[in-house]
Amino acid sequence: MSDFGKLLILFGIIIVIVGIVLLISPKIPWLGRLPGDILIRRKNFTFYFPLVTSIIISIILTLLINLFRK
Repeated sequence: MSDFGKLLILFGIIIVIVGIVLLISPKIPWLGRLPGDILIRRKNFTFYFPLVTSIIISIILTLLINLFRK
């Protein structure tokens, strides 16, 4: 049962971190507008895929997870 408690605490910490990132992200002007992010605009259609932003966030999260695992 203690493993379940640790898992709940971990999920809580992750939710708090995601909440903080969502609050701070509008204040970071370059996030989501990096070179390599795909933006296609047509008359009635806009497609946006933040490719480079996703890769950078993935690298940062991987480094943080590996740092806390050891």
